Amino acid sequence: MKKLLSIIIPTLNEQTIIVETLQTLQPLREAGHEVIVVDGGSIDNTRTLAAPLADSVLLSQSGRARQMNMGARFAHHDILLFLHADTRLPKQADTLIINSLSERKWGRFNVRLSGRAWLLRVVERFMNWRSCLIGIATGDQAIFVQRHLYTQVQGFPNIPLMEDIALSRQLKKFSRPSCIQTPVVTSSRRWEQNGILGTILLMWGLRLAYAIGVNPKTLKEFYD
Repeated sequence: MKKLLSIIIPTLNEQTIIVETLQTLQPLREAGHEVIVVDGGSIDNTRTLAAPLADSVLLSQSGRARQMNMGARFAHHDILLFLHADTRLPKQADTLIINSLSERKWGRFNVRLSGRAWLLRVVERFMNWRSCLIGIATGDQAIFVQRHLYTQVQGFPNIPLMEDIALSRQLKKFSRPSCIQTPVVTSSRRWEQNGILGTILLMWGLRLAYAIGVNPKTLKEFYD
């Protein structure tokens, strides 16, 4: 029986990018995989634009973890792929995922940031190296997981930030992640808008604070 993906995309006011993102996924839909958009209450045209290009467009309370968990509940297939709205999958992503799950229970892609600044190359290399070394993935890396394991760990914890880190910690108890070297391309807009060095320090600070037990609600205030 052919293994199929349910691709779950949380959105919030993403009308400027959602069409391009979903257009890149149409070959996967044609191959039998499904695309589920879970919107957190956009006040722009995100849902209207997404509807013709997705198998389902769901409306949820805002919160990335809550939205992705809703998408997983509505998913029909046995492999769940959580994709940010500003991230593009490589060609043959389905084959890469399915092959990698023959040996592992979950995984992630390397990431490439979209900008051209040389410092972004340093950032992405460090992100990919660290992720594979410690077995923790971030949402920008397009986390994928076998549905039965996702259910077993009860999905993403309903926290406003670091839900990807928290999920990775639970999944890691059962299997180290598969580290697909072919990268996804994710937008560097946040890095460029806020300054690359400043964003690096912010991300490190948030991860350190989370590691020592600071409440994610407090961290979200600094992230925003």
